[in-house]
Amino acid sequence: MQNNPSAKPETIEMEDGLLLRPPGAWSLLVLAHGAGAGMRHAFMEGIAHALAGEGVASWRWEFPYMRDGSRRPDRPPVALPAVRAAVERGRELAPELPVFAGGKSFGGRMTTQADAEEALPVEGIVLLGFPLHPAGRPATERADHLSSGSTPLLFLQGDRDALAGLDLLRPVMSGLGERATLHVVEGADHGFHVLKRSGRTDADVLRELASTAADWMRARAGGS
Repeated sequence: MQNNPSAKPETIEMEDGLLLRPPGAWSLLVLAHGAGAGMRHAFMEGIAHALAGEGVASWRWEFPYMRDGSRRPDRPPVALPAVRAAVERGRELAPELPVFAGGKSFGGRMTTQADAEEALPVEGIVLLGFPLHPAGRPATERADHLSSGSTPLLFLQGDRDALAGLDLLRPVMSGLGERATLHVVEGADHGFHVLKRSGRTDADVLRELASTAADWMRARAGGS
């Protein structure tokens, strides 16, 4: 169920991130970026606004390497504390809302690693294109840590994602049981782009991602 589509909330820029809170927000998603682009990337902007249309506020933030202008993603000893700090910041910004965490690709993977190390104070984790393996190198080791956590997981994956073959991801998820939910976006690649011949646009995909995530979050937030 979407909020009033005519309501267009503005992004509030802060020193440590970007807050987008629609009128009547019922939850907040702490949203981490992918390895190659920061919180202002078009996809990050698009998904934040699509989520706002579903009543979900978002807190976008950046890993230290991105803030420093480096192209090399932080290693876990730096990235995982950054995830934890971002979640705490999100809870400070919206103390009355159920809080979820997650992110695009690398950001989502680091969020699950932080949660596996020590459970994050969130209702669930939303993964926008979990990078199960490097392109052309199918493997599942990047998912080994998932069994150490207990937080509910939503995997939003394109069926053309070169970094997560569904033939490998589905068995991983089966091992996680009811804790893990998979939603496959037909025709989408790792960046959630679709081919023109599909008859759909990237904007259509953003709406599908936001609607699916919002429904899943609502079921775990106890919202109406």
